[in-house]
Amino acid sequence: MSSQVQLLDASPFEPSHRRRVNAAAQARTSSPGDGGLPIELSGVFKAFGQREVLKGLDLTVEAGEFVVVVGRSGGGKSTLLRLVAGLERPSAGRVAIDTQAVAGPQRAARMMFQDARLLPWQTVIGNVGIARGPQWRAKALEALTAVGLADRAEDWPRLLSGGQRQRVALARALVGRPKVLLLDEPFGALDALTRVEMHQQLTGLWREHRFTSILITHDVAEAAALAERVLVLREGSLALDLLIPHNKQRRAASEAELAALQARILAAV
Repeated sequence: MSSQVQLLDASPFEPSHRRRVNAAAQARTSSPGDGGLPIELSGVFKAFGQREVLKGLDLTVEAGEFVVVVGRSGGGKSTLLRLVAGLERPSAGRVAIDTQAVAGPQRAARMMFQDARLLPWQTVIGNVGIARGPQWRAKALEALTAVGLADRAEDWPRLLSGGQRQRVALARALVGRPKVLLLDEPFGALDALTRVEMHQQLTGLWREHRFTSILITHDVAEAAALAERVLVLREGSLALDLLIPHNKQRRAASEAELAALQARILAAV
């Protein structure tokens, strides 16, 4: 987003219930990208048998916003993503994308997992263009170019490194130009340097296309590096909802800012 984005308060970490003066919407309007769609959860409960995973969750994600959800294992993070994707139905409450109730898998949304889940009998380009359709090869090659793997289009997945396989998975998720991208710990199994490269690639693509993104992670440093907004989900409820000014304004954060941010997130986990 533009460096002209202004916050209502000068405090270093602004609680997200203090809304911006529509600066985010203005920045998206001037963006050359495709744009995203808003997501809303209203009074969402989700139970598996007697175990209640989400407990009356109310959440609004703005169109084009990059949200990172942090929390302990079993806290409901992946369930939240699956509800938005339409892979699960809420036990009560409503999930909507662009005001339309989610009642099944969403064409506007794509999901990326920790495991790349590539088909070994398909080439790289075949995996990216797995849905086929008109001009699928050209579209798949464009997506591979965006993640820096056009030269590996005809290779088999077994010839790729772990990081390269995740790049292919990212290209597959983005090939249809989704309005919503859901990422379930996609970088958790990668080495530190590859993770940084993937962070840079993801944020670059997000800035270009402005899809709405929700990423799940256990890594507080990853959340601080990527998020416009951090949510802490604890035992099925929101324990923290925090805007990240330096990521919104696209400026480098100081070490002191990052340390304070990470401490605040850790205290809420």
